[in-house]
Amino acid sequence: MGILFAIVTIIATGLLLPTVQSNGLSAAVLNSFGVNPLISGLVLALILGLVIVGGVSRIAKAASLVTPFMAVIYVLISIVILALNWKSIPGLLSMIVQNAFGVNPLCGGILGSTIMMGVKRGLFSNEAGQGTGAIPSASADVKHPAEQGLVQAFSVYVDTLLVCTATALMILSAGTFNILDSKTGEMLLANDPGLGANYVGYTQAAVDSVIGGFGSVFVSVALAFFVFTTVMAYYFYSESSIMYLCNLKEGFSQKTENLLIRILQVVILGAVVFGAVKEANTVWTLGDIGVGLMAWVNVVAIIILAPKAFGALKEYENSVKR
Repeated sequence: MGILFAIVTIIATGLLLPTVQSNGLSAAVLNSFGVNPLISGLVLALILGLVIVGGVSRIAKAASLVTPFMAVIYVLISIVILALNWKSIPGLLSMIVQNAFGVNPLCGGILGSTIMMGVKRGLFSNEAGQGTGAIPSASADVKHPAEQGLVQAFSVYVDTLLVCTATALMILSAGTFNILDSKTGEMLLANDPGLGANYVGYTQAAVDSVIGGFGSVFVSVALAFFVFTTVMAYYFYSESSIMYLCNLKEGFSQKTENLLIRILQVVILGAVVFGAVKEANTVWTLGDIGVGLMAWVNVVAIIILAPKAFGALKEYENSVKR
């Protein structure tokens, strides 16, 4: 099971998932500054290459410091926008529930695809169930493994329930979105036809609706840091998987391992450039395939390891009670 998951992780995080990150960044930069997506992809690949190939630790360290700061600022701006539109929030929450269960005739016809899209994006918004979160968590210095497990569980609430919900309510309250049929591409609801299916543009326009001229630039800068650190994490997952596979057998020399890592570096940089220039729907399909591959394999592992996990949690809870 470990070998299969390592192979799937290399394919997903080394080839498929980086395309989604670079696509979102290139779209944001195009909206804000009119920069060609190819240039955005090449610049991101260059900076990423300096880190993973040349080992420029300062860039990685700066990103790790600035990214949490950008996340806090993003949430604060979301709260400001929601505070200014607080009267619409109860109605929006009601609309979300009604549309989710197909009460609204407009969304009732696409209920199945809506649920499917929600599940896919929910899986993509955090690493719960994918198994990749266990790779960096394994190196955490904690007194008991359950402590790190609880931290990982908490991150799901921060990411999906806080950041993603805040973003959704911000876009809905500002009305900067359109509803399209995922199969035909037909625009079922056109609040801002000019945005089309530019999903990054929805968030940028929402911030711009309150702080004129600021939204596009801010979202672009925030995405730059988020994307950079996320792709670095993807590379870490892939490299760790290669090292795991090479260490399973004595036949793999250090030279072979280094060669495979170099190939990985070229592939992930190529994926970044490819994702930047491709159509969003194509890239998201690749990302969904990557997440799905990891999730299906990891769910089997979770079922097998569940008794041990619950045992560790119970042991930790008993130790705390003492």
